Amino acid sequence: MYRFTDRKEAGKKLAEALAEYAGRTDLMLLALPRGGVPVAHEIATALSLRLDVLLVRKLGVPGHEELAMGAIAWDHIYFINHAIVEQFGITTTAIYSVMVNEQAELGRRNKLYRNNLPPPQIEGKTIIVVDDGLATGATMRVAIAVLQHMKAKHIIAAIPVGPAETCMELEADIDEVVCLYTPEPFYGVGQWYNDFSQTSDEEVLEILGFHYSHQYGKAGYKKQG
Repeated sequence: MYRFTDRKEAGKKLAEALAEYAGRTDLMLLALPRGGVPVAHEIATALSLRLDVLLVRKLGVPGHEELAMGAIAWDHIYFINHAIVEQFGITTTAIYSVMVNEQAELGRRNKLYRNNLPPPQIEGKTIIVVDDGLATGATMRVAIAVLQHMKAKHIIAAIPVGPAETCMELEADIDEVVCLYTPEPFYGVGQWYNDFSQTSDEEVLEILGFHYSHQYGKAGYKKQG
């Protein structure tokens, strides 16, 4: 089964699959930080599309943080995977504690990545939301809920790799899902990249600094550091 070299290659291949959307002025790419940002950067560059970030945080299972029991986003919109909660016997108090911590991280990232700029204008637009892969789909589901709350006209999820079942579940909620590969058995997103090293804040800032300087003007965005 095919493995991506890195997130950059994954973005280039997604850009090929999304070529019909090139140059659309009514369309915005929204990346899910951090891993979705370098993927979306390649799409935005290839197709001349506006890029911003949608801040969403996974709610990790206490003691098994890589496993999502849900996700949380702007305006306290959240999704809880009740099957995972029941399987691990996670208490309401524990869920709340994780949510408080991740909400604080959302605030940190909005300040760091976006200089506390207001949320991007979503209403009436076609949105392509990008991540570097799907596992449980919890983070993407919250992203979709946020976009629906903000009255996006059309929503397209674009991911390089994910389980076929998760992609099919998403298709029931939005207009289109573009997933390049659905390997079985799936194992995890990182299994399908040769280089799946963590995306750093510095890399995200460099990419966003480039795009924001074009979109907002240099006065609208100042790189941190």
